[in-house]
Amino acid sequence: MQVILASLGGGRPGTMTGECADALKQAGCILGAKRLLENLPQGCSENRVAAVRPQELLEAILRQQTDCVVVYSGDAGFYSGARGLLPLLAERDIPARVLPGVSSVQLLSARLGRPWQDWELVSAHGMDCNVIAAVSKGKPAFFLTGGALGPGELCARLTEAGLGALSVTVAENLSSPEEKITFGTAEELAGQVFPSLSVLLSEAAPLYAPRCPGLPDEAFIRGQVPMTKQEVRAAALAKLAVRPADILWDVGAGTGSVSVELALAAPQGRVYAVECQEEACALIRDNRQKFSAWNLQLVEGRAPQALEGLPAPDGVFIGGTKGGMDEIVAAALEKNPNARICVSAIAVETLSAAVTALTGRGLEVQVTQIAVSRTKPAGGLHLLMANNPTFLITGNCHG
Repeated sequence: MQVILASLGGGRPGTMTGECADALKQAGCILGAKRLLENLPQGCSENRVAAVRPQELLEAILRQQTDCVVVYSGDAGFYSGARGLLPLLAERDIPARVLPGVSSVQLLSARLGRPWQDWELVSAHGMDCNVIAAVSKGKPAFFLTGGALGPGELCARLTEAGLGALSVTVAENLSSPEEKITFGTAEELAGQVFPSLSVLLSEAAPLYAPRCPGLPDEAFIRGQVPMTKQEVRAAALAKLAVRPADILWDVGAGTGSVSVELALAAPQGRVYAVECQEEACALIRDNRQKFSAWNLQLVEGRAPQALEGLPAPDGVFIGGTKGGMDEIVAAALEKNPNARICVSAIAVETLSAAVTALTGRGLEVQVTQIAVSRTKPAGGLHLLMANNPTFLITGNCHG
């Protein structure tokens, strides 16, 4: 027995290779999704088995006494079930051969007259995906869609992140008589319903030039809301040991200066800026836009109540608690007992509350005091002017 994994391209004779067409005509049994089996070329075997999952396909193949062809739409090497079936066949020493085809990426590229070699390729077909991270890599992002995440839902996520003005293209039913291509912005197409056989191409999101943590204080939009200073921000990110794909909370986010730094340090992750003051929330939105921190999501409300719907954090920065230190620490550790926590304090009462909350839950606590002085011109002299000393209290699990 030999099994051929054949790519049908766009599902029309004109997008199928001659090699795949020959394999179908010679097949004793053809297996695959029902919609593909119903649209095979004339002259193919009527011995057809509708199956999609790799294990189901394997069991059906083992029941056959003839060569089999398993069909996939597009290209079998591009986000298809072939990846799951091939190892199962290899385990049983069943010879298998993959025949390539024309993918939806290639079809859209040809329709638009644009090369696709620099596109970020992402699947949102039947699975979740990080749409913000995908468009934030400095190049266009192509999304296979389907299931709960269609083009309209992906555009809604872009709009919610502040990227409503991003140019997008939706292609429906490529290579079929019902083919349609729609151009617009993410905001214009957000929430619209498209056929299941649709793909989305998004242009690249504007990016802030990468740099080390510790942006200048004057770079931020300030207002009258207190802001964590540059040197403290840089030290806090070091204490939190931020990684590129981390989920991070900034509780009591103020102007959003720490939130922005966290978002830039974790471009593949997500940052939740929790803030209850209206003026501060407006500043967070403004600073998100200024620094292209699209993976930063504002959560308006007071902690710990506002933390209930958030995903488990890898790291938590606590810049303000309004007296709820113990409850906030408890909420973070309930979501993730291994979360890395860093508390900023300028008052000794806050320092005491942080140490008590962290040690009371079995964490190893380290307290660091940062005292920063900056020069200020005074005639022909430069005098050092001290900022308030700041305590950074970190808590980590034993071992």
